[in-house]
Amino acid sequence: MASKGALTAPDDLIELGRIISAYGIRGWVKVQPHSAQAEVLRAAPVWWLCSPAPPAHFGAKAASGATAGIAPKASTSTSASAAWNPMMQPHVVKQVRPQGATVVADLEGIGDRDIAESMRGYTVHVSRKDFPAAHGDEYYWVDLVGCMVYGQADDESVHVSETASASDAATPASNSVLIGRVAEVIDNSAHALLRVLRLSAADGQTEPTPLLDEKGRQQEVLVPFVAAHVQHVDIAARRIDTDWPLDF
Repeated sequence: MASKGALTAPDDLIELGRIISAYGIRGWVKVQPHSAQAEVLRAAPVWWLCSPAPPAHFGAKAASGATAGIAPKASTSTSASAAWNPMMQPHVVKQVRPQGATVVADLEGIGDRDIAESMRGYTVHVSRKDFPAAHGDEYYWVDLVGCMVYGQADDESVHVSETASASDAATPASNSVLIGRVAEVIDNSAHALLRVLRLSAADGQTEPTPLLDEKGRQQEVLVPFVAAHVQHVDIAARRIDTDWPLDF
């Protein structure tokens, strides 16, 4: 458990992977990252681990000396065991390194292969403040979720020279219109896609309203997050300007 003694889990924890097995005989764990951004796992000084289901001893008296978890400030668990509240356990990362497509780590408070193996399925969370600074025109996907996406009402397009990632060098077009809010970032192997829930911002409305299809479901659109279509990203303002047509 983390020796620095945090009393509550941070509000900004981001799930980055899942423990898939023990590694070696000294109690290391092997983690499958959720994305290629495994450098965040390797850079974070503390991992917060969360059990995916009620432990086998749930409801029984805890064994003497067992490590107590720390409850997150806000729980969104919908476990079938309604009385069970998932607990976040902080562990200082003593050593960590890549192992093929996975990450292996020696975590403080484990140190035994049997304990490490019992943590199979635990999710690994890292505080957003522990993420390394993004480089240049790169963005962490978690920062894009929730941003408002704006497109163009006609066929006018503004292109940016970089193609590897979206750039904020261009000025947003004056004819931009609201497309919607980013609900998810999807990796299709070629590039990232923004899954945008459509919103309408009619004149006189103080807040945009969902655009629904004929079945009453909110409409969605996929917008490529590439420099050929993304003109400007302002994380602080929670805004992404693109040349994506409104009626695509």
